[in-house]
Order: sequence, then structure tokens, then C-alpha cells
Amino acid sequence: MADYINFAFMCREKQSDTGIRIAIVGAGPAGLAAAGYLACRGHSIDVYDKQPYPGGLMVFAIPPWRIPRNRVLEGVKDLEKRLGVRFITRTKVYASVEMPHEEGDELVEKKTSLEELISNYDLVLLSTGTWRSKIPRIQGANAKGVESALEYVYRFRLYELGLVNSKPSTGKKVVVIGGGYSAIDAAEQAVKEGAEAYLVYRRTIKEAPAGIFEIERVKRLGVEFMELVSPVEIINEGNAVKAIKLQRMQLGPPDETGRPQPIPVPGSEIIIEADRVIFATGESPTPPLPQSEDYMNKLGIRLNKDGSIVVNNIMQTGNPKVFAAGDVVTGPSKVGPAIKSGLYAAKYMHNWIEAKLVASIAR
Repeated sequence: MADYINFAFMCREKQSDTGIRIAIVGAGPAGLAAAGYLACRGHSIDVYDKQPYPGGLMVFAIPPWRIPRNRVLEGVKDLEKRLGVRFITRTKVYASVEMPHEEGDELVEKKTSLEELISNYDLVLLSTGTWRSKIPRIQGANAKGVESALEYVYRFRLYELGLVNSKPSTGKKVVVIGGGYSAIDAAEQAVKEGAEAYLVYRRTIKEAPAGIFEIERVKRLGVEFMELVSPVEIINEGNAVKAIKLQRMQLGPPDETGRPQPIPVPGSEIIIEADRVIFATGESPTPPLPQSEDYMNKLGIRLNKDGSIVVNNIMQTGNPKVFAAGDVVTGPSKVGPAIKSGLYAAKYMHNWIEAKLVASIAR
């Protein structure tokens, strides 16, 4: 088995140069898979990413004991050396308006406008992922010590990569809210750093998205799992987290997801002391343009209410030169589906190029 992730796994031999220039915005799994496919077809590929290294959440969020980051980074080197893919890092691509701050923006050094890329390249692929966490608007949620799981693990990844000098503060008593992989990763990080860690979920272990095996695994590491409880208030002292108030839940009829709906049990609140509360309650797509009618009309790119990019059946936006793939289209997913999405978009882009060339010859 190769000691790296082969992002060009469908490439037997690089084809001759086509002269077509393609920009990929976002170097996560979707962008890297697309880069491998398109570069193999002889197109010139530039990949833009806001992080210091390509890899997206595989390098900067998912812990190395889940996905070894050296395998990701060696796969990136393979794209560079074997296929000539060029990576432009620490560069955030956004429409030419005031750039909002998103999670993971700490080390951005340059900004490039999306309009400029659309103008300078033959095609553009948007694969910017989900770098905005959802934190419930409960009382005390603005206190110091409340953060998202993405923020929490991101700082540890920066330290492990030698990109910051000081080790992040872990917290002594850490409460993680959620039942997915982000919650598992944050709770595991906390307990590995010597903290007392609680994993709090509003349904039962059977409904947890991460699955029974993962939760049982972190329980064996020392994480205390609490099911059928949901946060109602962050109790703070001097604007710093002191405790969290939880309400017990019971399961009712299925909701829109098909899972039993958690229903609050009146008068069942409990309080747990904590100095760190981490919300792993989902992320939202982060497209490189605002949800503004003026800009969506100007660029020909439409966004859904959740920020995901609208594409047609060939993963093309309303702008014929712009395609989109990965979590910025689908919402949060796993690495496998993101790679599949990037690969499909790349195939459609290549077919689009060939169809345009045939049409021009026919004329």
C-alpha cells in the first residue's frame, strides 16, 4: 500500500498539455480529488487555500490518529511533482466585498477576489467546505471558554504542525455538546490533554451520528458520556464559564431526520461545573461570496438559505465557468463522499471542456 493518499487514483498517465487553465478554490478532499483528475487530463491546475498547507479539515481538524496527516501531505506532494499541480496557500478567495471572518482564517496572508479568478481562468471549481460552526443561542453562550469543536481542535492542529509556538489551553473540566465525529474528536482531544471530559448528547447512544463503537471507544479513554440531556444555559462568573445547566430529555415521535425527537422533561435541570464548553452542533457551508442578491446576480452563482451553492445535474453553477463540489454543496459530510463529489465535478468539467472544443472545431 502506498504511504500516501493518492488523490489522482484514476490517473495512469498524464496526458499532454491542453492549454486550459483551471482554478480550484479549497484544498480539502473534494478539491484535491478534482485536482488529481483534471491535472491528469493535461489541464493546468492552480489550487487556492486559506491554510498554510493543503488538506483542509483532514489536516487542520480531523486528528492525526483518525487520518494520518503525513499521508495527506505526501499525497499533495505527489500532485505537485507528478502532475504539476500548483498550490497557492494562505490565500483566501472571496468576492470583492468586505471579507467575513470565518473559523480557520487566523493564518491568512492574502486575499484574491473570486471575480478575478473567474476572469483569469477558463474554469473555476469552488470546494471551500464548511468553516462556520453552529452554536445555539442560549443564555451565556458568549462567555469566555465557550467555543466550537472546530475552533478547539484547529488550535491543537496548528500547534502540532509547528505553526504556532504556544500550546492551546485545554480546560480542566470540559463539556462537549454533540454526538457526531466533531464531538468525539473534541472530547478525545480534551481527555488526551489530561482534562476531565464530558460528552453530552440530547438523544441516546443509539441515535448518535458517530455511532456506538466510537462513543464506547472514547468512554474507555476516560470520557464520560451523558445521553438524553441538552444545554439550556451557560453559567458564568466574571464573563468566564463556571458551569453548564442541562435539561433532561425524553424521546418522542420521529422528526424530519427520521430520528426520535428529543422532548424536554420539565423541572429536570442539572448543573455540571466546567471551565470549557465546546459545541459540536454542526457546521455550515462557507462559499466564497456573500448571500447577497446583488452579488449572486453579478456572478451568476446562487446560494441556498444555509449557504450551500446551488448546482445543476453536472455540478455547474448558474455561471457556466464555475462548478462546485464537496461540503460547500452538500453540507457537512465524510471524507469519502467529498472525494466522490470532487471527482464527479472534475469529470463534468473535463467533459464540458471537450464539448466546447468540439463545438469550436465544428464552427
